[in-house]
Amino acid sequence: MLSRPRPSIGKSISLGRTARGFATLMLAAAVAASSSVSVFAQGVPVVRDAEIEALVRDYARPIFKAAGLANDGIDIVLVNDQSFNAFVTGRRLFINTGALVTAETPNEIIGVIAHEAGHIAGGHQQKLRDQLDRAKTMAIIATLLGAGAMVAGATTNSRGLAGAGMGVAAGGGEMAQRSILAYQRTEEITADRSAITYLNATGQSGTGMLKTFGRFQSALSLAGTQVDPYRISHPMPQERIANLEALVKQSPFVNTIDPAALQQRHDMMRIKIAAYMQGQAAVARLMRKNPTSLASRYGDAQQTYLYGNPGAALTKTAALIKEQPKNPYFQELRGDILMKINKPKDAADAYAKAVSLDPARSGLLLVSLGQALMAVGTPDSLKKAVTQLNNGVGRDKENSDAYRFLAQVYGELGDVPAADLATAEGHYYSGDYKNAKIFAMRAQQKLKRGEPRWVRAQDIINYTPSNKLK
Repeated sequence: MLSRPRPSIGKSISLGRTARGFATLMLAAAVAASSSVSVFAQGVPVVRDAEIEALVRDYARPIFKAAGLANDGIDIVLVNDQSFNAFVTGRRLFINTGALVTAETPNEIIGVIAHEAGHIAGGHQQKLRDQLDRAKTMAIIATLLGAGAMVAGATTNSRGLAGAGMGVAAGGGEMAQRSILAYQRTEEITADRSAITYLNATGQSGTGMLKTFGRFQSALSLAGTQVDPYRISHPMPQERIANLEALVKQSPFVNTIDPAALQQRHDMMRIKIAAYMQGQAAVARLMRKNPTSLASRYGDAQQTYLYGNPGAALTKTAALIKEQPKNPYFQELRGDILMKINKPKDAADAYAKAVSLDPARSGLLLVSLGQALMAVGTPDSLKKAVTQLNNGVGRDKENSDAYRFLAQVYGELGDVPAADLATAEGHYYSGDYKNAKIFAMRAQQKLKRGEPRWVRAQDIINYTPSNKLK
């Protein structure tokens, strides 16, 4: 089930609107974010959904392989932001839901992923940090020179020399800033070229990238503002389009289109995001193009579940399951509806079916199954819930909600140390380190010193933001 970000996650990353350019290497994020800490702890408004995550990973897998990143453990994170954007930090690739719902074809998103893979494969983040250090040195030297000139001017009563000193100091900062931006523009062009290489290697077209660039060019034109190309971190869209267009047209795959099955999954993803994040009007707009398509009927079932009659939603979902009996996400929707009408046992059966059909082995579906078993409430179902929730966090260790469910079910079973440790894990992965340490210490008091759970509690107690707790 697609989940909206919780209000308690923290301050959201503010991403640029369309006119800022796609696939921005966010300077603040690149410097500040740590790949070893949960994105929830970093204040990113994360959206979780097994279906969408699986689809985007399917988009990324061949690109990562072509880029030599297949074994590097790159995580893909969905961000609740309506702008068309993506960025990388550490070993994570962040993609806005706005990009996913705006892109009309898989190829557009695949082009974005290919561009970001170029940044990762090129080691651009570390190089950017090195460039920042050099720019900082330039600015410091310029400031010292300027300060020296101002002191000399003051001691000799020379206003001209003092003024020149101020100019040196200000100019040095400007020069350092422009040096950083020029370096980033070079990286963006390099990432564009790398993206085309990866697309060619995987037999895919670059036309989706061109379409995206065209969208940004129009946005800049509509903005009606003059933009200094030296003051932006990306080349101007016209320049990038001209550079890319030649490469795309040279490709033997320029006219290749996405497979029909992949396009269908993409359409279903778009309408699902619209239903949960944008409302009924957005769903209606997407359905208008082809109201009888599977994606439109999926969107109709989602809308009926969210805003209409649960019984009607079950009927519509049953029709979807009949058409695609091996689709795990139709079973997931059925489970969601059954939970809404307080039929947890039937919901557990639906989620179990979804888990068995899921080729991506998502931890989210296991957590949904665990929740349904908790709601059944019998001693046997509670024990099964523990198993499924632990399996879920085993596949998705940063799911702070899953730890909270685990804490609840352990509490109902009377296992207080396990409940305290699960609570500590939930706080840790949501970035509340103070309460994480408190509950970890509570758990330790009831655990045998040196056993794995005691050691894990000690890791949480010893954690500081500068450490890398895996």
